[in-house]
Amino acid sequence: MQNQPRFNSTPEGGGPESAKPLTESIDGANGAHGPQRELDAHLSPGKTDASGTDAPAANVAQSKSSRTPLRFVKAAAGIAIVAVFGWLPLRALFQTSSVEAVVNSRLVTLRSPIDGKISSGSGLSGDPGIVAGGTFILRVVNPRGDRVRLDDLRSQISRLENERPSLVSKIASARAAQKDLARQAALFTEGRIRQLEARIAEIKTSIEAAAARREEAAAAVERASSLIKSGSVSSVELGRLTRDQTIALQTEIGARRRLDATQVELTAARDGTFLGDSYNDRPSSVQREEEMRQRAEGLTADVAHADAQISWLNGEIESERSRYISRSEAEIKFPVAGRIWEILTAPGEDVRAGQPLIRLLDCSGAVVTANVTERVYNSLQLGSVAHFRPSDDGPELAGTVVNLTGSAGAAANLAINPDVLSKEPYRATISVPGLNDGSNDCPVGRTGRVIFSADNARKP
Repeated sequence: MQNQPRFNSTPEGGGPESAKPLTESIDGANGAHGPQRELDAHLSPGKTDASGTDAPAANVAQSKSSRTPLRFVKAAAGIAIVAVFGWLPLRALFQTSSVEAVVNSRLVTLRSPIDGKISSGSGLSGDPGIVAGGTFILRVVNPRGDRVRLDDLRSQISRLENERPSLVSKIASARAAQKDLARQAALFTEGRIRQLEARIAEIKTSIEAAAARREEAAAAVERASSLIKSGSVSSVELGRLTRDQTIALQTEIGARRRLDATQVELTAARDGTFLGDSYNDRPSSVQREEEMRQRAEGLTADVAHADAQISWLNGEIESERSRYISRSEAEIKFPVAGRIWEILTAPGEDVRAGQPLIRLLDCSGAVVTANVTERVYNSLQLGSVAHFRPSDDGPELAGTVVNLTGSAGAAANLAINPDVLSKEPYRATISVPGLNDGSNDCPVGRTGRVIFSADNARKP
């Protein structure tokens, strides 16, 4: 209140204009309240009471008291921002992590199994997704494949198939001749048996006649013996009659021997064997029938052999055809589920056996290749737990260190050469099962960062 006389002592004739410099000095001290009070002075020049003069001091005190909490809030927010944005680099500095990391995968190189020409490539459609294993990619055809053995086998089987009907016809002819000769042999045997039976009957009749003559001669000898005493019969006549008796006896004995021999021939004829001096033991018809039977059996064996040969040749032709097809045509398919990484051929191109055709990404075996500092490398060991953090803010994936190659190149057929990670010379390979989740994506080439767990680090 000590300043009131100073505010009220104004020059004569003065109005609001004479008080303006003082008002401006007060407003300069009060900040934003100055323009408001100046406006009020211009609109209401008569209001110069004590309340008007006390308002600037009160506003200054109130403004100072209301700005103090706001300053504390701003200071706290600044400290929080500095703490948050300063902690992240600090945290990264204290973590055991890689310098660079990239998702990698092993390559599968498909080579041509034969010489030939690329005839089709329907699988080279450029589909960016993962293709299932067994999917057809392209075909290699060799029109100049060697088919000499296949043609030779086919020639052999054609010859045997052409000969077989002739052999079957010969068998039929031989069996017909055999039946005819067997009929002739049967007729001959039957006739021979009847002939021997008739001869036996004849011999029996001769034996009866010889027996009668023997009896008659014996009676004559007996009569002559009784008459020789009386002199009616001479001794010469008696000798002749005795000789006739002996001849009749021997004739009868000879007839009986012929009967025995004929009986033997009859028995042999009934058994199929013929005995005699003027022919062999078997007639020619029987011998020819036997020859025809043997010939028919031989031809039958030849047909069976031809059938066996044909069956074997069919198997060989089938095998040779499969071999010929495998040598003249080959279908290239995906051996594993993956994605085409590099195409090294085109339809119509001539290729050689063993020439690389396509390189595929084995997406089922994706890994992370990372390079680390020497300090981090020396703290790692196989089996160490690691976490891969993708650069695209994807979910963090757990993994395991499976290979440590140091400054040497990774001993693996990888799509991305580990040498491209050039910020640090020490390299590690981490297996991350989460990368192989079976989705239609093969994230090879994605970058990120690998954080190694301190619990599994090698103690110095």
